[in-house]
Amino acid sequence: MLHTLAAAAAAPTLMEVFWSEVLGTAILILLGAGVVAGVVLPKTKSNASGWIVITFGWGLAVFAGVYAAYRSGAHLNPAVTVGLWASGAAEYAKGVPVTFVSTMVYFAGEFLGAFLGAVGAFLAYKKHFDEEAPAADKLGVFATGPAIRSYGWNLVTEILGTFVLVYIILRFGNTPAQVGPLAVAMLIVGIGLSLGGPTGYAINPARDLGPRIAHAVLPIRGKGASDWAYSWVPVVGPIIGALLAGLLAQVF
Repeated sequence: MLHTLAAAAAAPTLMEVFWSEVLGTAILILLGAGVVAGVVLPKTKSNASGWIVITFGWGLAVFAGVYAAYRSGAHLNPAVTVGLWASGAAEYAKGVPVTFVSTMVYFAGEFLGAFLGAVGAFLAYKKHFDEEAPAADKLGVFATGPAIRSYGWNLVTEILGTFVLVYIILRFGNTPAQVGPLAVAMLIVGIGLSLGGPTGYAINPARDLGPRIAHAVLPIRGKGASDWAYSWVPVVGPIIGALLAGLLAQVF
């Protein structure tokens, strides 16, 4: 996402890539899950402030996460990593070649960061999680879920949303206006407003799976189940969408 800033520094080591993605993704999820917690949990100052607040909160969360992870190119999302690979890119960031090992390093950093960010959001809202609230609302702070459960159509929604995200990010790299972080933030807001209604727009396997695991292991009062039956949709859908975006980017 932030290849121009990464290019200004010396090539990072894979260890630096890993910790950059951990930090950036953790900040992304801390702020993103945090805005959801503020809206849906009881007795917060932002309770019931609505979907517009959530979408803009996620956009600003991405904005912060991108700057935090500039050294690694700020993927923050396995779908972005997959999209770059599928597009035929030679590097994931300046001086970081596309290899199996570097791909696994990005994935590991993204998933660990997402888990840690979710734990941070839980700690920030601990007293509100202790209040009585529907189990689905508590899960919704961590993971996405469909408004109408239909696995096939939910998958289509995630494919489309992630396709838009990854394809436009790949196009950002070929434009003269160097507004990367702000442009990506507004893209996230736009996708959320337009395509987020059916599934809550995960568009990021790490964003959903890492926090879902955190929900499963954290001592959250009255949390209920972690809805593992749905958990494959926000992983498989974004990967398919990213592959399609990367392949199309090779054509156009």
